[in-house]
Amino acid sequence: MPTIFSQAEQPGPTAGAAKSATSSDDEKAPAITTVTEIPTLGAPHEERRFWWQRTNRNYDPDAIATQPSVYDDPATAKNYQPRADWENLHRFDPLFRWRWGEENKLIRKIDARIMVFACIMFMALELDRANISQAVTDNMLGDLGMTTDDYNLGFTVFRLSFLCAELPSQLVSKWIGPDRWIPAQITLWSIVSMSQFWLNGRTTFLLCRALLALLQGGFIPDIILYLSYFYKHHELSLRLGFFWTAMSIADILAGFFAAGLLQLRGHQAQAGWRWLFLVEGLMTLVIGVLAFGLMPPSPTQTKNWFRGRKGWFSEREEKIIVNRVIRDDPSKGDMHNRQPITPKLLWKSLSDYDLWPLYLLGLVFQIPAAPPTQYLTLTLKGLGFDTFRTNLLTIPSTFLHMVSMMALTYAAEIWRELTWTALIGQIWLFPFVVYLYVADLTKIDKWVAWGFLTVFLSYPSAHPLQVGWNSRNANTVRSRTVSAAMYNMFVQTGGIVSANIYRADDAPRYKRGNGQLLAIVCANIVLYGLVKAYYVWRNRSRDRVWNAMTAEEKQHYLETTTDEGNKRLDFRFAH
Repeated sequence: MPTIFSQAEQPGPTAGAAKSATSSDDEKAPAITTVTEIPTLGAPHEERRFWWQRTNRNYDPDAIATQPSVYDDPATAKNYQPRADWENLHRFDPLFRWRWGEENKLIRKIDARIMVFACIMFMALELDRANISQAVTDNMLGDLGMTTDDYNLGFTVFRLSFLCAELPSQLVSKWIGPDRWIPAQITLWSIVSMSQFWLNGRTTFLLCRALLALLQGGFIPDIILYLSYFYKHHELSLRLGFFWTAMSIADILAGFFAAGLLQLRGHQAQAGWRWLFLVEGLMTLVIGVLAFGLMPPSPTQTKNWFRGRKGWFSEREEKIIVNRVIRDDPSKGDMHNRQPITPKLLWKSLSDYDLWPLYLLGLVFQIPAAPPTQYLTLTLKGLGFDTFRTNLLTIPSTFLHMVSMMALTYAAEIWRELTWTALIGQIWLFPFVVYLYVADLTKIDKWVAWGFLTVFLSYPSAHPLQVGWNSRNANTVRSRTVSAAMYNMFVQTGGIVSANIYRADDAPRYKRGNGQLLAIVCANIVLYGLVKAYYVWRNRSRDRVWNAMTAEEKQHYLETTTDEGNKRLDFRFAH
């Protein structure tokens, strides 16, 4: 078996994550013990990705779980060493081994400590940004002297402000740490949310929508970057499914909250929608304050007064988390968690043309379903349902959408296929959009119309799948930081487009708008095929170059290349 050398024997900075480290940094880094043989590694095929696989009779909890990586061969290990100021370097050990039973138990612990609260924080965001849909069922537009076009403008202002805040928020998060910035975001936007109790017209409505979005923008890529510190790629993709499930749960809870809180209309001579904003804002304020204590900076920095002097993880658990994550993606050691992104690094990330196909998908994939979703409560009110029943009738589609989204996310990992799995959502939407275009929902029985809308809006969203896909294809921390924000900016831009498709002069059938949705869903189906073809072509082009090189040429490339991230010849794009 190949030998592995101590860090002291390596000839200076590497071509990978440690390429920017200085010689003095190398002297600070802990040495890796020199050995003549690598300890036994786990078999790649034994990796279990889903909970049900652990009940398989072939599953052995005592088998070695440590997966093969670039750190097992001295010819490649020296090119991927973490930088000397990486916050987890003291737990990095290429010779460290652990068992499947330990790993699976630890993943459950990470889920309980990290993922659950991340979902709760996302629920807080969704509660405060989406409760406008419940508020309008209580005659909010009439109380403020506004029209449905003003309502659309509010969505546009929100999306535009959200978009503008994405990248700056991500840069701040990378500079001071998501564990500091995210709690501050939640606390500040909850105050703005509560202040909507005192809205008095169109101007204050638009101002609050803008402020709320400016503070919420960036939260999603911030939290995704944070979660990547704890999970491997495929684990993160699956958990992003749960993450967006939390959004659906928040929408379900919002329906129940609205059904009760809107009954307060007239209490102290105030409208029910005012109490809705105030109470839900107070709820998210509590979550924001708790976040300051419940978000550790990294897997090896969980000790503090709030989380306990011993922290959440033992030394062995910290080593498992750190080594399993960096073995899965060595690029996670090329920046520390308080390192700002310089203008040069920002430009390199923005100009990464290989991620733009995913940005284009982010722009258009949600548009066909967005206007019907945005207008669901107004449509149900227009069909003759009262305020109480309207808010309850939005719950079934939200629940089914949550289930189908999780099923789609799991299917992508089971099939090991991203593009065609993501396309299923567009195929689902197509016949429903066709029906919206050729039929008039206002002319059929209101319960039939509700059933149609419920099944329509239960479509499986590819959003969590595509966010994880974007993260995989970034392949560096700085690209992952910027690309997460860029992807979400394109999603918000798509939201601006969708918010202006249904116009007052096209009401109540919105035939013109539905025709536009039909054209977009058809174009989306073609676009997914083009994205697949692009990444297949990029991988095949690299295969031709890489496979034509001799072993010596490959080693020379790894030691001397200035290529970074997804521009390396040994990197292949997920598709």
